[in-house]
Amino acid sequence: MQVIVVGGFLGSGKTTTIINMGKYLAGKGKKVAIIVNEIGEVGIDGDVIKRFGFDTREITSGCTCCSLKVGLRTTVTLLAKEYKPDILMIEPTGIAFPHVIRDEIELMNLGEKVKIAPLVTLIDGSRFKHLMKEVKDFAMRQIIDAEILVINKVDLIEPIQLPILEESVNQLNPKARIVLLSRKDTDERFEKFMQMVLPDIAEVPEETPKATVEEKLGEKSERKTGEKPEHVSPQETESSIEASGVGSYSAEFAVENGNMSTEAAREITTELMNTIKEKVLKLNPEFVGHIKLFLDNGSETVKQSVTAYYEEPQEQIIESEEGAFPKFKILSAVSNVNKTALKDAVDSSVQEIFEKRGIRIHKPEHFHEQEQQENRIQRTVILSSKK
Repeated sequence: MQVIVVGGFLGSGKTTTIINMGKYLAGKGKKVAIIVNEIGEVGIDGDVIKRFGFDTREITSGCTCCSLKVGLRTTVTLLAKEYKPDILMIEPTGIAFPHVIRDEIELMNLGEKVKIAPLVTLIDGSRFKHLMKEVKDFAMRQIIDAEILVINKVDLIEPIQLPILEESVNQLNPKARIVLLSRKDTDERFEKFMQMVLPDIAEVPEETPKATVEEKLGEKSERKTGEKPEHVSPQETESSIEASGVGSYSAEFAVENGNMSTEAAREITTELMNTIKEKVLKLNPEFVGHIKLFLDNGSETVKQSVTAYYEEPQEQIIESEEGAFPKFKILSAVSNVNKTALKDAVDSSVQEIFEKRGIRIHKPEHFHEQEQQENRIQRTVILSSKK
């Protein structure tokens, strides 16, 4: 089993990349398992991934500092024993230090058949200067631990800026291999990225020596896979959420009289996102992070997301799973904002918009607000069948 950890700050494009990687590997006949860690009791990315043909199984939830060693070990052991995946991908929350999870996997002593791939960290290239301003210390700690750095969303960057951005990232971590990528990349550039992560996946002609392939991929790292950087602090397991400076709040609501069209759902999520964003801007006019809304009308799901103060809401419409009931979910995590103030901004906006439209909502019984601590993590496992 190959284990791949794909990290990066909030909104860097981890979920989309994970979906593309999973589809790519399944297309090559690999059995894939994906573990997604999310902030809070509400899993949004797991639901989105499920709509792309993956089966979802909820495993556990807990805080990254107190249950990472036990919960992750149990989850990985269970997967290895019962599901026997060829590839296990782990997507940490955007306010975690990815190397901590990678290091814990190494300490599990899962046997010689388990290999740890180079640590992958995604950087949202379109927000790089804003990240360096708002969450510089935290983002740099993610970057300098990476063995493969993906400058993502390059389709949103002026071509003339790409060499400058690449050089800036290279200076932060000169030992990492750097890849330019976007969500649209599924061809040669994505193939090159996958070969960096999993060299054995490459379809290399027999006459081509492996060393030649590694040179072609631009092998730069002098650090062996799994070798811990000298700067890693032993306290990082307990301090990543605090160190990020990010306030977070998530919530789930059942929609009682939710017989709404997809167009109505689009209007509601757009108005709601704009309302929340306006209130968050008053708390921090230059925030970065991720605000995600997820409104399911029973047949289609409308997802809206914003990752920075200057960004317009991005919309995605996905077919709902069979037998779905109307529901609304939100996950908000923004830089340098007090959690209580963020919760007030979100809850007041949700109540305001749904009441204005005469739609009744309530929080399900299983959702406990008192458990909404900044270090709560939702762990979801997504399985893809071997093709």
